[in-house]
Amino acid sequence: MSSIRLFVLGSLAERGPMHGHALVALAEEEHVTEWTDISVGGLYGAIRRLDREGLIAAVRVERVGNYPERQVYAITDSGREALRSIQAETLETLDLRHDPVDLGIARLDPEALDRLEAVVRSRHARLTASLAELDARRARIRQYLTEAEWVAMAHGTHRLRGEIAWHDELLAALPDIIRDERARREETP
Repeated sequence: MSSIRLFVLGSLAERGPMHGHALVALAEEEHVTEWTDISVGGLYGAIRRLDREGLIAAVRVERVGNYPERQVYAITDSGREALRSIQAETLETLDLRHDPVDLGIARLDPEALDRLEAVVRSRHARLTASLAELDARRARIRQYLTEAEWVAMAHGTHRLRGEIAWHDELLAALPDIIRDERARREETP
């Protein structure tokens, strides 16, 4: 599933034909980098791929003043079908990715056990700072977001709160984890 495909196809379906620069401006206006995994710089490549796949098509060329010509794209019937499929898939699919830190905790470096608490506290502090930044950003851009975008962006704050809560549990469990790791190392020849 591709967020960038959903953004391009959905924008063209909702707003009508647009050129790449207009899609970039829309992405910036909607602050999509703040609440999705979309890279604004990747939009032009996505447009080329969608055009090659026949999901969008060039409908005209525009030129304003001395600016370069711009290809204007519209969503095709195949693109509308693909959009419906992507929309359904994004809502139905649970994408709970495993965090590499889980394996890192399960396979600790016995030589680094004395530094483990500091590392976990640093992670906790960075997550807490990220949450504060995200809350401030959400408040700053609230006026530019639709209700659906506002709620979607809140998902990120809830995920960060969950990470912080897990790190609180991890910090509380560290003495037992370290004691267990040291005991297991002593038993291993």
